[in-house]
Amino acid sequence: MLRLVAAVVLFGLIANAAGAESDVLELGDDNFVSTLKQHETTLVMFYAPWCGHCKRLKPEYAKAAEIVKDDDPPITLAKVDCTEAGKDICSKYSVSGYPTLKIFKQDEVSQDYNGPREANGIAKYMRAQVGPASKEIRSVEELAKFLDTKDTTLFGYFNDIDSKLAKVFLKFADKNREKYRFGHTSNEAVLKKQGETEKIVLIRAPHLSNKFEESTIDFNGSSESDLITFIKENFHGLVGHRTQDTSRDFQNPLVTAYFAVDYQKNPKGTNYWRNRVLKVAKEFVGQLNFAISSKDDFQHELNEYGYDFVGDKPVILARDAKNLKFALKEEFSVDNLRNFVEKLLANELEPFIKSEPVPESNDAPVKVAVAKNFDEVVINNGKDTLVEFYAPWCGHCKKLAPVYDELAEKLQNEEVAIVKMDATANDVPPEFNVRGFPTLFWLPKDSKNKPVSYNGGREVDDFIKYIAKEATTELNGYDRNGKSKKTEL
Repeated sequence: MLRLVAAVVLFGLIANAAGAESDVLELGDDNFVSTLKQHETTLVMFYAPWCGHCKRLKPEYAKAAEIVKDDDPPITLAKVDCTEAGKDICSKYSVSGYPTLKIFKQDEVSQDYNGPREANGIAKYMRAQVGPASKEIRSVEELAKFLDTKDTTLFGYFNDIDSKLAKVFLKFADKNREKYRFGHTSNEAVLKKQGETEKIVLIRAPHLSNKFEESTIDFNGSSESDLITFIKENFHGLVGHRTQDTSRDFQNPLVTAYFAVDYQKNPKGTNYWRNRVLKVAKEFVGQLNFAISSKDDFQHELNEYGYDFVGDKPVILARDAKNLKFALKEEFSVDNLRNFVEKLLANELEPFIKSEPVPESNDAPVKVAVAKNFDEVVINNGKDTLVEFYAPWCGHCKKLAPVYDELAEKLQNEEVAIVKMDATANDVPPEFNVRGFPTLFWLPKDSKNKPVSYNGGREVDDFIKYIAKEATTELNGYDRNGKSKKTEL
């Protein structure tokens, strides 16, 4: 019996995947142009079967195709295998990496696709590419259908489509068509039914509706800058749904609840936990921001706090205005969350620091810094310091390692510290802007709060010339030009 149930479930999953895949057109050299000519707007994914990024994108791409398949104006999603049937087409459009996505208007390229890579984001981005930026509503029935959506909407009610407020709204919509959903009306019956005139409102997605805040918020400004501020302050509400595509909207200080956020399959369960976060968030309006995030989509952030697994209850993580990290250590509850936020605002919490253990011995010429001893080894060592932030897997770092060791040996008797730190296993202080590996900084001993990015050569002589010139006190073994001083016998 169990085997039969498992088989039925598996068959259902396969059928669903196949159904979604069938909504994506498979194109090649022989039918690419002729097929695209039949479609007004098509998003084309150029891919290679062996490409890992393509494999991850494919199911989201298929879901997006399923979402928009009945849209009016119509949107088509297609794909081309650049290793087999579509070699010539991929060459024609200079496809050099996978996946590459391009938007076509019939068989002509309209633009490169630079939007989200998850289903809802793809659908939303493509819907913004067809028709006007703001949909004009001409009847009460059409308005009801338009507002039956899972997206937050910006809507304008105007007596006159040429009014000053209407022009502000439509101009803003045209600039932001890929980010927000817009609609407007000047239909007399709709205005009468809604009891609205000359007003812009933000209507939150129905699944985000809650008893702690209004679902519809009126815009009381008059300019485009007022509208920008209004959206920034209100779009996501007290506790926004933070996704990979909207994460930049959420600014520090930020408290985030990570759990099984899924508004497609489990909206009720998702809002069960969100409502508990909302209960606390409403008490701290204007003091910090709150969000919920899918534990699966943001596992990389959870890893930064040492979480490899999240159970049924939310995990609460936070960053303050200085980007320092904090974690709620107790089990999630409304009271524990409230206490955590109060202590966070009162600066009574110990920041979470990801760190390797402090080395038992640190006697080698190149000193090892970890997060827990960084101040001691780098900031408060009383010496000029050159510090390298590296990654163990980085080829350039491996190449630099013997050079760095030799440099440290040559400068052992100088008032200069040569330090390295694994930036993948330790939190890097925020004043060090590490975006690649290896990244090196020079810190004069009397101004450690102003690290200087080192962008010079990577040979021993290059480092010595730089250090000899920049050292607070002239080196014992080298002059200011980096030339070795001769020792008299």
